[in-house]
Amino acid sequence: MHETALFPGLAERMKTRRGGRDHIFETLEAAKTALIVVDVQGFFCDPDTTGGQNTIDIVPAINTLADGVRAAGGTVVWIITTFTEETAQAWSTLFHEFCSPPVRERLLTGLGPGGWGHALHPDLVVKPGDLTVEKDRFSPFIADASTLHGDLQARGIDTIAVTGTETNVCCESTARDGMMLNYKTIMVSDANAAHDDNHHNAALSNIYGFVDVMTTEEVLTRLTPVGAQAAAE
Repeated sequence: MHETALFPGLAERMKTRRGGRDHIFETLEAAKTALIVVDVQGFFCDPDTTGGQNTIDIVPAINTLADGVRAAGGTVVWIITTFTEETAQAWSTLFHEFCSPPVRERLLTGLGPGGWGHALHPDLVVKPGDLTVEKDRFSPFIADASTLHGDLQARGIDTIAVTGTETNVCCESTARDGMMLNYKTIMVSDANAAHDDNHHNAALSNIYGFVDVMTTEEVLTRLTPVGAQAAAE
């Protein structure tokens, strides 16, 4: 599990910017909230993949969040990266400029449909009513990468809590794009994983100015269950 530590002085500066608030979102309306679990697949849990053990370590926190979000009446979304030869052609800058032939082959065989690392980690608890969305870019929110934005809009979702792997790649990309699509966005610090603490903390610090950063416990204690909001009004 990562030891989360934002850049020195950052939390204090952001607190001042926010008018003295430690967190932007003090309550989360469950009916409008989705837990987004990014890429916790066999490929990214493999010991030969950077951050593999760190990703395995966050599985219990993700399951705890999923249970809490479901119980409150929220939505759980499992995001699965799926790469094909067509992906490699359409995204040739990544596959042919940034990846050597062996790396490219590993991505396509591991994350192709039915590939050795394509399925979600077996310890994740997926239940009926959850959504499963495939993506073919780091962020599921960019045009044509997935159906996620439309799926969330159809359910009236305006708040997302991002978890998964890697903190500084697909999770950060998802959070950035989600916020720019006007979702109230939270990065769950103890339910994101990266290669090491430095990568993890740099990503959280980089986006702390426009997303909230909370622990699993902080998210769950802020969830307002379906029905409770109406009763309070």
